[in-house]
Amino acid sequence: MYRIVFLVVSSLLLWGCKEQNNKKIALPYYNEPTFTPIFEKNENLIDKNITHKISDFSFLNQDSVLISQKEIEGKIHVASFIFTSCGSICPTMTSNLKTVSDKFEKNTDIVLLSYSVTPWIDKPNVLKKFKNKYEISNKNWHFLTGSKADIYRLARQSYFAEEDIGFTKDSTEFLHTEHIILVDKTKRIRGVYNGTLSLEMQNLITDIETLTEEEK
Repeated sequence: MYRIVFLVVSSLLLWGCKEQNNKKIALPYYNEPTFTPIFEKNENLIDKNITHKISDFSFLNQDSVLISQKEIEGKIHVASFIFTSCGSICPTMTSNLKTVSDKFEKNTDIVLLSYSVTPWIDKPNVLKKFKNKYEISNKNWHFLTGSKADIYRLARQSYFAEEDIGFTKDSTEFLHTEHIILVDKTKRIRGVYNGTLSLEMQNLITDIETLTEEEK
């Protein structure tokens, strides 16, 4: 949580500088689970120094369609981690993330991936009911299920879902996080947000717009 507070404060400071300079500031890269921001514009140095990328994956979505890394090739994507029987943060996260989904629903270059952390319960038909419950019509928002070990490994090792605290955990330890992760077209992490806060979702929308302009 303290990482989120740090990032929020940093975002506010950067926003102030942005206003003063009357120009957009590029989003940082995150190369480690500590979420230490790295600001870099030189493409050669980015390729050399920003080595962390989201690993390949393959899971079923709510329609029993196989979704893999091919779905996010050359696209911006947003990742979250939920489970349908969650009575605490997941309903809030899903409702908040729907505002982001609604904003970019017609943009096929923006993909949302919500990974179930109880995949042994959340089979495709269960995830479909969950998506319908929240009246989510966005075809580019996939609710994913599959191997628990694979999902947990991807969440912790690729997305840094629980920051450095969860980086060394294995799949026997339950994964539950409010973090929502923004990933660019090269599969590099560019933002982390608290999904339980509606203000953070407005920041996410702004950052997606900034990233879209940056990657044109």
